[in-house]
Amino acid sequence: MQTQAASRSIDADAVERYLRSLQQRIVAAIEAVDGARFVEDRWTKAEGEPLGGLGITCILEDGAVIERGGVGFSKVSGRSMPPSATQHRPELAGRSFEALGVSLVFHPRNPHAPTVHLNVRFFIARSPDPEVADVWWFGGGMDLTPSYGYDDDAAHFHRSCRDALAPFGDGLHPRFKTWCDRYFHLKHRNEMRGVGGIFFDDFNELSFDDCFAMMRAVGDAFLVAYLPILERRKDSAYGDAERHWQSLRRGRYVEFNLVFDRGTLFGLQSGGRTESILMSMPPAASWRYDVKPEAGSREALLTERYLLPREWV
Repeated sequence: MQTQAASRSIDADAVERYLRSLQQRIVAAIEAVDGARFVEDRWTKAEGEPLGGLGITCILEDGAVIERGGVGFSKVSGRSMPPSATQHRPELAGRSFEALGVSLVFHPRNPHAPTVHLNVRFFIARSPDPEVADVWWFGGGMDLTPSYGYDDDAAHFHRSCRDALAPFGDGLHPRFKTWCDRYFHLKHRNEMRGVGGIFFDDFNELSFDDCFAMMRAVGDAFLVAYLPILERRKDSAYGDAERHWQSLRRGRYVEFNLVFDRGTLFGLQSGGRTESILMSMPPAASWRYDVKPEAGSREALLTERYLLPREWV
């Protein structure tokens, strides 16, 4: 937990400026690839509501490359921490809070182009006692969820994550990679959601400036990590069978987000804006009873090789 002096040295305004800029840069880059424009939805919630604040939700649907995608910025506050935020910090229950973040999910149209997720966020739990420090932390990460696995895609994505964290200590990447493997795991199916990436939460081990710099490095690495993969796969040949398999894999994505994802649960439990929270859902998903891919198929290879924790770099 931070000292009182450290809690006073935070610069939430700088965090907000960075997050707004990150959203704009990612939207512009994806528009350049797709050719379509995002719809920008600016929203506010009154302070009298359970969760007050503002946000900008940028949505792209039915694009040439991105079938459905969203990049959301939010700045919210509440009178009491929701259960999802105090699960690992029960001593903070009852505190008011402020949260800022950018979250995105892109579901490409082509089944060979992987779904991707990024989140970077900053959280302050306010103390009701002026003699007791506020508590702050950063969180976030990015992960890749293919329907068809490619070694070079997975290696590039993980290499980009590793390089982003390298300036902040040799131990961070293996630690955050393992955290990601464990977090994005569908316990009821005993499989990973995808090929992983990095994930961290409740992070305030360094100074505010260094923690903020680390979060910026992760955010800035997203386009480096994802755009080359999207460009490489967006025009791959596919047919109805590949689209059907993609739809089944998207069903797994829905299962994770609605059952396990802390960000989704935090938003829904705290009275957040439902449309913005659920922008991560794919445009369509399917469930079939006890699906087993044909032995030796590309579909079987996904579960046998790619949906397992492994070292890609």
